[in-house]
Amino acid sequence: MRKVFYEGPQRFIFIPLSIAAFLSLISLVVMQLWNHLLPDILHVGAITFWQAMGIFVLSKILFGIGGKGGGGFGRGGSPWMRKRMEERLKTMSPEERERFKEQMKNRMCGPGGRRGWGRYNWDDNTTTETTTPNA
Repeated sequence: MRKVFYEGPQRFIFIPLSIAAFLSLISLVVMQLWNHLLPDILHVGAITFWQAMGIFVLSKILFGIGGKGGGGFGRGGSPWMRKRMEERLKTMSPEERERFKEQMKNRMCGPGGRRGWGRYNWDDNTTTETTTPNA
């Protein structure tokens, strides 16, 4: 069997170095974009590499760490959450399942709800994305 480089004791060196390299690369990109675009557009000063890293970290803290963003059961959510909900739906009686579906539809599509933005199809356990809200 082929041994991968980042398995075993090497991973304690490889993974932190990979994270540092990725953070440095992203910070460099943020710095370059800031310094080439924003001084001309918004008349702000140029920033240093460390300021760019701080902006990137702060934006990740404020706006989220993940890739897809959002989450929630109706928009996919995390795999463990989907699995847990599927198990709950399987163990419910048909009456309980219908009552649960109605409650979730009222939450997702009721007054002040998302009205059509990625509704969950309760009959076949799929998400349907729409581009226009239903009035």
